[in-house]
Amino acid sequence: MSRTRTTFALGLATAGALTLGAAAATAAPSPAPLPAAGSTTVTPAGHAFQATLSGKATLKAGAVTVTCTVSVSTGTVPAAPGNHNPAGPVSSPISAPTYSSCTASLPGVTPTVTTSGAWQVSMQHGSPITATMTVPTGGLVLKTTGLASCTVVTAPTAPANVPGTWTNGSPSTLTFTNASVPVKVTGGFGCPTSATSSTFNAVYKVADTTDPSQQITVAP
Repeated sequence: MSRTRTTFALGLATAGALTLGAAAATAAPSPAPLPAAGSTTVTPAGHAFQATLSGKATLKAGAVTVTCTVSVSTGTVPAAPGNHNPAGPVSSPISAPTYSSCTASLPGVTPTVTTSGAWQVSMQHGSPITATMTVPTGGLVLKTTGLASCTVVTAPTAPANVPGTWTNGSPSTLTFTNASVPVKVTGGFGCPTSATSSTFNAVYKVADTTDPSQQITVAP
């Protein structure tokens, strides 16, 4: 099901004026192999959760920044034994995040966002615990009106992985810091058609909605 929200742009190009050794005989040493991913367990198994924005989310493309103060997504921890992976991350489906109460640093532009498709978040235990939000192909489409009429498509050719970190707590938090999101921009005068990515910053508090007395936790 698609969701439409005004005044947001995960990918954003909110329009208007986005400024956007050969002689050696010895062979080079082989790179060291990457360490194998460790085990991950997300608990409580089968519990539903809600991720709620803490503070504000900022989306920046070029010289333009959009700030949103309301954002929510929901999901479910996989039931056992799917909540444990002995050698890698654990993934949970989530609803497409909604965003509202947003403002743009560029006046005179109104963005409308439609989200669709299957979104998910994956957690990998480690130091730090990493979290990856996957945006499906074309999963977010932004259209602007006002000073410029532009269309911005996130993950335009393939699903995009947005890297973040997870911190266990009461509640646990999911943080995205200067995360890069691929975009494709089309439109007329004033549209930043050369932009290929935007930057996303946000912190979400993640609460157990099946049993509010418990916490969603990532462990080995």
